[in-house]
Amino acid sequence: MNKFLLFCFLLTISNLYAQNKGRSDASIILDTDIGPDYDDVGAMAVMHALADKGELRPLAVIASNKNELVVPVISILNTYFGRPELPTGAPKGHGADFGASQKWPEMLVEKYKPGIAKTSDAPDAVETYRKILAKEPDRSVTIITIGFLTNLADLLASKPDAISPLDGPALVKKKVKQLVSMAGKFPQGREYNVYADSVSSAKVFSEWPTEILFSGFEIGEKIKTGVKVVANERLQSPVREVYAMAMPVSKEDAAGRMSWDQTAVLVAARGVQPYFGLKRGRIIIEDGNNKWQDDPMGPHAYLTQNMPSEQVVAVIEGLMMWEGKK
Repeated sequence: MNKFLLFCFLLTISNLYAQNKGRSDASIILDTDIGPDYDDVGAMAVMHALADKGELRPLAVIASNKNELVVPVISILNTYFGRPELPTGAPKGHGADFGASQKWPEMLVEKYKPGIAKTSDAPDAVETYRKILAKEPDRSVTIITIGFLTNLADLLASKPDAISPLDGPALVKKKVKQLVSMAGKFPQGREYNVYADSVSSAKVFSEWPTEILFSGFEIGEKIKTGVKVVANERLQSPVREVYAMAMPVSKEDAAGRMSWDQTAVLVAARGVQPYFGLKRGRIIIEDGNNKWQDDPMGPHAYLTQNMPSEQVVAVIEGLMMWEGKK
């Protein structure tokens, strides 16, 4: 009997290990331009689903886009998923201002009445970053950027203040474990998140003091999600509503919307394997374009395809259909 009980105990431990292998329980800040594209909506759904599963701890969702509907949309999604208290912020100086051509942010704001009326009402993004980073344990925070690099460039330029005696680079180096960025096209190319604020992109990618992991255009381009989300009539979710409204407008989205941003959230929480491989080196930004320099000891790495795209689609769509807390 004792041997049998020991066997059952070891089997249970083994199963738990298998279930949790690769989980990082990452503390994350999500920085999004949510609006020009709607894969950001899918990425926020993935973030909240993984949070409910205990695979990450969201610290804030911050806007890198100054459009007045961006923070209201963030508020709507955070509220739907049961986290209305998550801090936010937005650029207060320079910054891009892009809306959505399909007008789905307007639809969401009209239906859900967000707690924040407009993006300009949100706190300063840099102040939000500094407050959160200052109180977190050293080398514990993963920042995920799925938009413009404006806020991170401003963070690097920040000076010591009442929040922290450290300047931006020192604070980042002390508190941030990794930056995961949906940006670039590899090994070279021109990608929207990089060239929309190319000055900030060049500053961040050349001066950031921790490892940077890139999910490039070519990764999300092959991972098309949303068809099953829209077909799931049982799902009463703003995520489904956005995809149902936006997908039919674009012929190229008939088989699903390309899922650039969801991949960044996925690997930030679960790690690169088994979904993708890695190529290590250094990114170089010139006039909004990116080039790549191979270096096995380099500070940067980009994702390469490993698991078949249809399998990654199944994983991401399952997370996108996660329902908010009732």
